[in-house]
Formats: sequence, C-alpha cells, structure tokens
Amino acid sequence: MTSGTPPHDGAHTPATIRQLWQLLEPIHALVYFAPESYEEAGSLGYDTAERWPLYFAFRAAPLGEVAPALVTSLFYSFTPSMVETYVAQAWHTAPAERVLTARASAVDRALRSVLGGRIDSPELTEAARLARGAAEATPTAGRPLAAANAALPWPETPHGVLWHAATILREHRGDGHLAALQAHHLDAVESLVLQAGVGAAPVAAFENRRWSAREWGAARDRLAARGLLADDASATEAGLALRTAVERLTEELAAAPWAGLTAGETARLAELLLPPVLDVVGTGLLPTQGTLGIGMKYDYAN
Repeated sequence: MTSGTPPHDGAHTPATIRQLWQLLEPIHALVYFAPESYEEAGSLGYDTAERWPLYFAFRAAPLGEVAPALVTSLFYSFTPSMVETYVAQAWHTAPAERVLTARASAVDRALRSVLGGRIDSPELTEAARLARGAAEATPTAGRPLAAANAALPWPETPHGVLWHAATILREHRGDGHLAALQAHHLDAVESLVLQAGVGAAPVAAFENRRWSAREWGAARDRLAARGLLADDASATEAGLALRTAVERLTEELAAAPWAGLTAGETARLAELLLPPVLDVVGTGLLPTQGTLGIGMKYDYAN
C-alpha cells in the first residue's frame, strides 16, 4: 500500500475500482465521438472535419478560457504543439460558457439517441443516483479537471446526471493517473511507449497524439536504458512490473469517491451500468484500442 493512501475495504479493491472506471468511461467518452457533438460544435463555428477541435474545446471548457500550456500539462499524453494548434483558437471560436452549453446539449441528444427507451427507465435513474453519490463524495484537492467539472451545476435529467457523475469520476481518476505516472518517472511520451510495450494497444493506436518518430524513438531508448523495454520494444519483466505499479497506484488514488458507497451499492451500480454501456459500445463510435480502457484487464497479482 502506498504511504498516505487509505486502505481499501473489501468492496473497493483496485480491481473493483478499475471495473467501475471501465464501465463509466464509455458513458463519458461518447461526447467526443457522437454525431450530435459534431453538430453542436459545428454550430459554434468549430471545424468538424476532424474530432480534435471539439475534443479540446469540450474537455477544457470547464477550466474556463485557459492557455494551451495549462491544457498541455493536464491532458499530458498529447504533444504540446498539438495542444497549441487546437486550444490557441478554441476560445476565439466560442467562449467557454457557450461551449459548455453545446456540450450539455450534445450529451443530452446523444444519450437519448443511443439509450432509446432505456432513457426513462427506473434502472437508469437508480444508476444516476448511485453514481452521483460517488461523484459528490469526490475529493478534488489537487485534481484540477475533477474540480472544474464538479463546480458545474448538476443536470436535471437522470441521463444527464449519470454523464456528469461519470465525468467527475473519470477526471478525478485521470488527474490521479498523471500523478502516478510522474511518481514512477514516466513522461508523457514514455507513458504511451510503455503502454504499447505491455500490449495494451498497438503503437498505431497512439499516433493520434502526434509524437514524431524521433520523439517516440528517443522515449523508447530512454525506457530501454532503464531496463523497461526489450530490443523489440516489448516490456521486460521490470517494465511490466512498473506499469502494474502505476495502475495499482492509479486505482489507490481513485478509491476515495467509492468509500461513500457500500459493497452492495457498488455491485448494484456495476450491474445497472452494463446495459447502457453495451448500448454505447455497440454503436461502434468508440475506439476499442487506445486509452479508453474498453475491455482492458490488468493483473494486480504481478
């Protein structure tokens, strides 16, 4: 157990916390891929020929009209030049307040489309209530993206509440994940190279972060010098152990919100989330390889 981290109870093991992330992540991530998001972003004047203008605007908007340097530090895995390209123009296209309104509309429309008759079900209302309970228990000190989203007003509809709770919880986990990477001395590109090295996703899945071949190769050389990568760029035993340690610390740092739910409540939430998550994943809109964690498993015994 990491020093200073409260122990898990039986209901909230690292595997349980990871499962809840994997169930909530598709709910949150839909906003970056749904046709309704492209429509809403286009109505504000964003270029919708690709996903990134709406992604950077929608995800950064809770922070206010911040500079690219701050977004680079918080989004971490993207090259600074890529962030500069999209964020430098984001607030000239539309103010953050209007972006948040468009984001909320996109979420509402997309979930109504994907979930269909499930949208008014008592099961979805119950899932929203449980997820909100965890989100409202989320400590946000040192978690800027979680704090920025937690400061926004709660939606009125159950599906809106579920999405907002999922967003607070995933950004809380993401903020902690960056701390875990840094605690294990992995910079932005190294974290992706090692993720590819352990077989989480092929190298091509990370090309959209726009690290050059030179930058990727240099990171691979640094990891190899630390004994973390083999000659074929696969993770060594030490590399796998380090990546496992990163993930374990990530889940430890993500544990706090779940302490407010009982074992029965977390199990019930996981049960309730599975049908809508299958609806979302079944659209084929979300990538199955990369950083979303869809279908990924991790062995914490290593």
